[in-house]
Amino acid sequence: MIPQPWKNETEVQQVDDGRGTDNWPEASGQLLRLMMARVNTVLLGKSEVVAQTFAALLAGGHVLLEDVPGVGKTMLARAIARVMGGDFRRIQFTADLLPADVVGGLIWDGKRGELVFRQGPLMANIVLADEINRTPPRTQSALLEAMEERSITADGETMPLPDPFMLIATQNPLRDDGTYPLPEAQLDRFLMRLSIGYPSPEHEVQMLENAPPRPAPEQLRPVIVPQEWVRMQRDAQSVHVHPALLGYAVQIANATRSAKELALGASPRASRDWVRAAQATAYMEGRRFALPDDFKRTAEAVLAHRLVLRDEAAASGMSAGETLGRLLAAVPVPAPGAEGGRRR
Repeated sequence: MIPQPWKNETEVQQVDDGRGTDNWPEASGQLLRLMMARVNTVLLGKSEVVAQTFAALLAGGHVLLEDVPGVGKTMLARAIARVMGGDFRRIQFTADLLPADVVGGLIWDGKRGELVFRQGPLMANIVLADEINRTPPRTQSALLEAMEERSITADGETMPLPDPFMLIATQNPLRDDGTYPLPEAQLDRFLMRLSIGYPSPEHEVQMLENAPPRPAPEQLRPVIVPQEWVRMQRDAQSVHVHPALLGYAVQIANATRSAKELALGASPRASRDWVRAAQATAYMEGRRFALPDDFKRTAEAVLAHRLVLRDEAAASGMSAGETLGRLLAAVPVPAPGAEGGRRR
Protein backbone atom coordinates (compact mmCIF):
# COMPACT_ATOMS: atom_id res chain seq x y z
CA MET A 1 0.00 0.00 0.00
CA ILE A 2 1.31 3.47 -0.91
CA PRO A 3 1.99 5.61 2.20
CA GLN A 4 -0.52 8.45 2.53
CA PRO A 5 2.10 11.14 3.29
CA TRP A 6 3.10 11.15 -0.39
CA LYS A 7 -0.43 12.35 -1.15
CA ASN A 8 -2.01 15.76 -0.77
CA GLU A 9 -3.84 16.24 2.54
CA THR A 10 -7.08 17.29 0.84
CA GLU A 11 -7.09 14.25 -1.43
CA VAL A 12 -6.39 11.92 1.51
CA GLN A 13 -9.40 13.38 3.35
CA GLN A 14 -11.60 12.97 0.27
CA VAL A 15 -10.62 9.32 -0.08
CA ASP A 16 -11.25 8.69 3.61
CA ASP A 17 -14.70 10.28 3.31
CA GLY A 18 -15.50 8.35 0.16
CA ARG A 19 -15.79 11.58 -1.86
CA GLY A 20 -12.88 11.03 -4.21
CA THR A 21 -10.24 8.65 -5.53
CA ASP A 22 -6.51 8.76 -6.17
CA ASN A 23 -7.02 8.16 -9.90
CA TRP A 24 -7.56 10.54 -12.79
CA PRO A 25 -10.69 10.20 -14.91
CA GLU A 26 -10.58 6.94 -16.77
CA ALA A 27 -11.18 8.68 -20.11
CA SER A 28 -7.73 10.31 -20.06
CA GLY A 29 -6.06 7.02 -19.23
CA GLN A 30 -7.89 5.27 -22.04
CA LEU A 31 -6.81 7.91 -24.55
CA LEU A 32 -3.16 7.66 -23.50
CA ARG A 33 -3.21 3.86 -23.64
CA LEU A 34 -4.81 3.94 -27.09
CA MET A 35 -2.21 6.41 -28.38
CA MET A 36 0.69 4.33 -27.10
CA ALA A 37 -0.88 1.11 -28.38
CA ARG A 38 -1.11 2.53 -31.90
CA VAL A 39 2.50 3.71 -31.81
CA ASN A 40 3.59 0.28 -30.56
CA THR A 41 2.10 -1.32 -33.69
CA VAL A 42 4.64 0.67 -35.72
CA LEU A 43 7.70 0.25 -33.47
CA LEU A 44 7.71 -3.31 -32.16
CA GLY A 45 9.05 -4.22 -28.73
CA LYS A 46 9.88 -0.67 -27.63
CA SER A 47 6.96 0.08 -25.32
CA GLU A 48 9.22 1.54 -22.60
CA VAL A 49 10.80 4.06 -25.00
CA VAL A 50 7.36 4.96 -26.33
CA ALA A 51 6.09 5.54 -22.78
CA GLN A 52 9.10 7.70 -21.91
CA THR A 53 8.61 9.80 -25.03
CA PHE A 54 4.97 10.37 -24.17
CA ALA A 55 5.94 11.30 -20.61
CA ALA A 56 8.43 13.90 -21.85
CA LEU A 57 5.93 15.48 -24.23
CA LEU A 58 3.18 15.31 -21.60
CA ALA A 59 5.50 17.23 -19.26
CA GLY A 60 5.62 20.03 -21.84
CA GLY A 61 9.16 19.25 -22.98
CA HIS A 62 11.03 18.24 -26.11
CA VAL A 63 12.72 14.93 -26.92
CA LEU A 64 16.09 14.10 -28.47
CA LEU A 65 16.21 10.60 -29.98
CA GLU A 66 19.87 9.65 -30.23
CA ASP A 67 20.82 6.28 -31.64
CA VAL A 68 22.48 4.38 -34.47
CA PRO A 69 20.88 4.46 -37.95
CA GLY A 70 18.02 2.18 -38.84
CA VAL A 71 16.44 1.52 -35.43
CA GLY A 72 13.30 3.60 -36.00
CA LYS A 73 14.01 7.08 -34.60
CA THR A 74 12.21 8.93 -37.39
CA MET A 75 9.45 6.33 -37.48
CA LEU A 76 8.77 6.79 -33.77
CA ALA A 77 8.61 10.56 -34.08
CA ARG A 78 6.26 10.43 -37.06
CA ALA A 79 3.99 7.86 -35.40
CA ILE A 80 3.66 9.94 -32.22
CA ALA A 81 2.93 13.04 -34.26
CA ARG A 82 0.15 11.22 -36.12
CA VAL A 83 -1.72 9.94 -33.05
CA MET A 84 -1.51 13.35 -31.34
CA GLY A 85 -3.27 15.12 -34.19
CA GLY A 86 -2.66 18.75 -35.04
CA ASP A 87 -0.30 20.21 -37.60
CA PHE A 88 2.89 18.25 -38.29
CA ARG A 89 6.05 19.40 -40.07
CA ARG A 90 9.29 17.58 -40.80
CA ILE A 91 12.59 19.42 -41.25
CA GLN A 92 15.48 17.50 -42.79
CA PHE A 93 18.54 19.24 -41.37
CA THR A 94 21.42 19.54 -43.81
CA ALA A 95 24.69 21.47 -43.98
CA ASP A 96 23.21 24.13 -46.28
CA LEU A 97 20.07 24.79 -44.24
CA LEU A 98 19.66 28.44 -43.18
CA PRO A 99 17.83 29.87 -40.12
CA ALA A 100 15.20 31.42 -42.42
CA ASP A 101 14.46 27.94 -43.78
CA VAL A 102 13.41 26.94 -40.25
CA VAL A 103 11.88 30.10 -38.80
CA GLY A 104 10.61 31.75 -41.97
CA GLY A 105 11.30 35.18 -43.45
CA LEU A 106 10.35 37.83 -45.93
CA ILE A 107 10.02 36.87 -49.59
CA TRP A 108 9.10 38.95 -52.64
CA ASP A 109 5.51 38.52 -53.80
CA GLY A 110 5.50 39.37 -57.49
CA LYS A 111 1.70 39.64 -57.72
CA ARG A 112 1.42 42.03 -54.77
CA GLY A 113 4.67 43.82 -55.53
CA GLU A 114 5.86 43.73 -51.95
CA LEU A 115 7.69 41.66 -49.37
CA VAL A 116 5.50 39.23 -47.44
CA PHE A 117 6.33 36.99 -44.51
CA ARG A 118 6.44 33.28 -45.26
CA GLN A 119 6.00 31.05 -42.22
CA GLY A 120 8.66 28.43 -41.59
CA PRO A 121 8.02 24.79 -40.66
CA LEU A 122 8.31 25.62 -36.94
CA MET A 123 4.75 26.97 -37.11
CA ALA A 124 3.23 23.58 -36.29
CA ASN A 125 2.08 21.63 -33.24
CA ILE A 126 4.57 18.79 -33.70
CA VAL A 127 7.88 19.36 -35.47
CA LEU A 128 10.32 16.59 -36.39
CA ALA A 129 13.89 17.88 -36.61
CA ASP A 130 15.53 14.99 -38.45
CA GLU A 131 19.32 14.64 -38.05
CA ILE A 132 19.55 17.90 -36.16
CA ASN A 133 23.34 17.63 -35.80
CA ARG A 134 23.81 17.76 -39.59
CA THR A 135 23.26 21.52 -39.69
CA PRO A 136 25.67 24.27 -38.56
CA PRO A 137 25.31 25.96 -35.13
CA ARG A 138 23.87 29.09 -36.74
CA THR A 139 20.82 27.15 -37.89
CA GLN A 140 20.65 25.05 -34.72
CA SER A 141 20.41 28.27 -32.72
CA ALA A 142 17.22 29.17 -34.58
CA LEU A 143 15.50 26.54 -32.41
CA LEU A 144 16.57 27.95 -29.03
CA GLU A 145 13.86 30.59 -28.71
CA ALA A 146 11.21 28.23 -30.05
CA MET A 147 12.07 25.47 -27.59
CA GLU A 148 12.10 27.63 -24.46
CA GLU A 149 9.85 30.62 -25.18
CA ARG A 150 7.41 28.96 -27.62
CA SER A 151 7.89 31.88 -29.97
CA ILE A 152 10.01 32.87 -32.95
CA THR A 153 11.52 36.19 -33.99
CA ALA A 154 11.90 36.97 -37.68
CA ASP A 155 12.74 40.34 -39.24
CA GLY A 156 12.34 42.02 -35.86
CA GLU A 157 8.86 40.64 -35.19
CA THR A 158 8.13 38.09 -32.44
CA MET A 159 5.32 35.60 -33.08
CA PRO A 160 3.92 32.92 -30.75
CA LEU A 161 4.05 29.31 -31.84
CA PRO A 162 0.93 27.12 -31.88
CA ASP A 163 -0.20 25.59 -28.59
CA PRO A 164 0.87 22.89 -28.03
CA PHE A 165 4.33 23.02 -29.59
CA MET A 166 6.53 19.94 -29.36
CA LEU A 167 9.91 19.28 -30.96
CA ILE A 168 11.16 15.74 -31.54
CA ALA A 169 14.75 15.71 -32.81
CA THR A 170 16.88 12.81 -34.01
CA GLN A 171 20.63 12.46 -34.33
CA ASN A 172 23.24 9.81 -35.01
CA PRO A 173 26.06 9.97 -32.43
CA LEU A 174 28.49 7.56 -34.11
CA ARG A 175 30.36 9.65 -36.70
CA ASP A 176 31.72 13.15 -36.44
CA ASP A 177 32.12 13.65 -40.20
CA GLY A 178 29.80 16.37 -41.41
CA THR A 179 28.14 16.87 -38.03
CA TYR A 180 28.00 19.73 -35.55
CA PRO A 181 27.59 18.62 -31.92
CA LEU A 182 24.70 20.30 -30.14
CA PRO A 183 25.89 23.00 -27.70
CA GLU A 184 25.21 22.59 -23.99
CA ALA A 185 22.60 25.37 -24.05
CA GLN A 186 20.55 23.49 -26.62
CA LEU A 187 20.95 20.08 -24.99
CA ASP A 188 19.63 21.63 -21.78
CA ARG A 189 16.40 22.52 -23.57
CA PHE A 190 15.60 18.88 -24.35
CA LEU A 191 13.64 17.43 -21.46
CA MET A 192 14.75 13.88 -22.30
CA ARG A 193 17.39 12.20 -24.41
CA LEU A 194 16.31 8.68 -25.32
CA SER A 195 17.84 5.74 -27.14
CA ILE A 196 15.72 3.14 -28.93
CA GLY A 197 18.29 0.37 -29.27
CA TYR A 198 18.24 -2.73 -31.45
CA PRO A 199 15.12 -4.91 -31.44
CA SER A 200 15.13 -8.29 -29.76
CA PRO A 201 15.68 -11.28 -32.10
CA GLU A 202 12.00 -12.23 -31.79
CA HIS A 203 10.77 -8.78 -32.76
CA GLU A 204 13.29 -8.52 -35.60
CA VAL A 205 12.01 -11.80 -37.04
CA GLN A 206 8.47 -10.48 -36.74
CA MET A 207 9.53 -7.33 -38.61
CA LEU A 208 11.01 -9.39 -41.43
CA GLU A 209 7.95 -11.65 -41.65
CA ASN A 210 5.66 -8.61 -41.64
CA ALA A 211 2.78 -10.80 -40.55
CA PRO A 212 0.39 -9.28 -39.89
CA PRO A 213 1.45 -6.29 -42.01
CA ARG A 214 2.53 -3.35 -39.84
CA PRO A 215 0.99 0.03 -40.60
CA ALA A 216 3.17 2.93 -41.72
CA PRO A 217 3.18 5.98 -39.43
CA GLU A 218 1.13 7.93 -42.00
CA GLN A 219 -1.63 5.29 -41.78
CA LEU A 220 -2.21 5.80 -38.07
CA ARG A 221 -5.36 7.69 -37.20
CA PRO A 222 -5.22 10.61 -34.76
CA VAL A 223 -6.63 9.82 -31.33
CA ILE A 224 -7.01 13.36 -29.95
CA VAL A 225 -7.00 16.99 -31.02
CA PRO A 226 -4.35 19.48 -29.83
CA GLN A 227 -6.71 21.08 -27.29
CA GLU A 228 -7.14 17.73 -25.56
CA TRP A 229 -3.38 17.31 -25.31
CA VAL A 230 -3.07 20.78 -23.74
CA ARG A 231 -5.61 19.74 -21.11
CA MET A 232 -3.64 16.56 -20.37
CA GLN A 233 -0.47 18.61 -19.97
CA ARG A 234 -2.21 20.88 -17.45
CA ASP A 235 -3.49 17.87 -15.51
CA ALA A 236 -0.02 16.30 -15.46
CA GLN A 237 1.56 19.47 -14.08
CA SER A 238 -1.00 19.53 -11.26
CA VAL A 239 0.17 16.15 -9.91
CA HIS A 240 1.11 16.55 -6.25
CA VAL A 241 4.82 16.38 -5.37
CA HIS A 242 5.76 16.05 -1.70
CA PRO A 243 8.26 18.70 -0.46
CA ALA A 244 10.63 15.89 0.53
CA LEU A 245 10.79 14.78 -3.11
CA LEU A 246 11.42 18.34 -4.26
CA GLY A 247 14.32 18.48 -1.80
CA TYR A 248 15.60 15.15 -3.12
CA ALA A 249 15.63 16.49 -6.71
CA VAL A 250 17.56 19.59 -5.61
CA GLN A 251 20.00 17.46 -3.61
CA ILE A 252 20.82 15.33 -6.65
CA ALA A 253 21.20 18.42 -8.84
CA ASN A 254 23.58 20.00 -6.31
CA ALA A 255 25.57 16.75 -6.17
CA THR A 256 26.16 16.90 -9.93
CA ARG A 257 27.37 20.49 -9.64
CA SER A 258 30.04 19.56 -7.09
CA ALA A 259 31.04 16.13 -8.44
CA LYS A 260 34.76 15.98 -9.14
CA GLU A 261 34.20 14.05 -12.39
CA LEU A 262 31.92 16.68 -13.92
CA ALA A 263 32.82 20.02 -15.46
CA LEU A 264 29.14 20.95 -15.79
CA GLY A 265 26.30 19.76 -13.58
CA ALA A 266 22.53 19.90 -13.85
CA SER A 267 20.96 23.34 -14.25
CA PRO A 268 17.89 24.65 -12.41
CA ARG A 269 16.02 24.00 -15.67
CA ALA A 270 17.07 20.35 -15.34
CA SER A 271 15.64 20.18 -11.81
CA ARG A 272 12.36 21.67 -13.03
CA ASP A 273 12.21 19.25 -15.96
CA TRP A 274 12.93 16.29 -13.67
CA VAL A 275 10.00 17.19 -11.43
CA ARG A 276 7.72 17.61 -14.45
CA ALA A 277 8.83 14.27 -15.90
CA ALA A 278 8.07 12.56 -12.58
CA GLN A 279 4.64 14.23 -12.51
CA ALA A 280 3.91 13.08 -16.07
CA THR A 281 5.00 9.53 -15.23
CA ALA A 282 2.64 9.47 -12.24
CA TYR A 283 -0.17 10.89 -14.38
CA MET A 284 0.31 8.20 -17.02
CA GLU A 285 -0.08 5.57 -14.30
CA GLY A 286 -3.29 7.15 -13.10
CA ARG A 287 -1.95 8.70 -9.90
CA ARG A 288 -2.51 12.22 -8.58
CA PHE A 289 0.77 12.17 -6.66
CA ALA A 290 4.41 11.39 -7.47
CA LEU A 291 6.48 8.65 -5.84
CA PRO A 292 10.26 8.30 -5.43
CA ASP A 293 10.17 5.61 -8.14
CA ASP A 294 8.90 8.23 -10.63
CA PHE A 295 12.07 10.24 -10.03
CA LYS A 296 14.31 7.17 -10.19
CA ARG A 297 12.79 6.00 -13.49
CA THR A 298 13.24 9.35 -15.23
CA ALA A 299 16.59 10.45 -13.76
CA GLU A 300 18.96 9.25 -16.48
CA ALA A 301 16.79 10.29 -19.42
CA VAL A 302 16.32 13.80 -18.00
CA LEU A 303 19.72 14.52 -16.45
CA ALA A 304 22.52 12.53 -18.12
CA HIS A 305 22.68 14.48 -21.40
CA ARG A 306 23.07 17.77 -19.50
CA LEU A 307 26.22 16.64 -17.66
CA VAL A 308 29.70 17.32 -19.08
CA LEU A 309 32.61 15.16 -17.98
CA ARG A 310 36.02 16.56 -17.19
CA ASP A 311 38.69 15.56 -19.69
CA GLU A 312 40.46 13.21 -17.28
CA ALA A 313 37.21 11.43 -16.41
CA ALA A 314 36.31 11.03 -20.07
CA ALA A 315 39.82 9.75 -20.86
CA SER A 316 39.42 7.06 -18.20
CA GLY A 317 36.34 5.71 -20.00
CA MET A 318 33.78 7.07 -17.57
CA SER A 319 30.39 8.23 -18.83
CA ALA A 320 27.99 10.86 -17.57
CA GLY A 321 25.38 8.18 -17.00
CA GLU A 322 27.71 6.18 -14.76
CA THR A 323 28.54 9.28 -12.74
CA LEU A 324 24.86 10.07 -12.33
CA GLY A 325 24.18 6.50 -11.24
CA ARG A 326 26.84 6.77 -8.54
CA LEU A 327 25.33 10.00 -7.24
CA LEU A 328 21.83 8.53 -7.21
CA ALA A 329 23.10 5.54 -5.22
CA ALA A 330 24.89 7.80 -2.73
CA VAL A 331 21.94 10.10 -1.97
CA PRO A 332 19.26 8.35 0.11
CA VAL A 333 15.69 8.43 -1.14
CA PRO A 334 13.54 10.41 1.30
CA ALA A 335 11.07 8.58 3.50
CA PRO A 336 7.54 10.02 3.71
CA GLY A 337 7.02 12.21 6.72
CA ALA A 338 4.07 12.28 9.01
CA GLU A 339 2.60 15.42 7.50
CA GLY A 340 1.08 15.87 4.07
CA GLY A 341 2.67 17.91 1.33
CA ARG A 342 1.45 20.70 -0.83
CA ARG A 343 0.13 20.84 -4.34
CA ARG A 344 2.41 22.24 -6.95
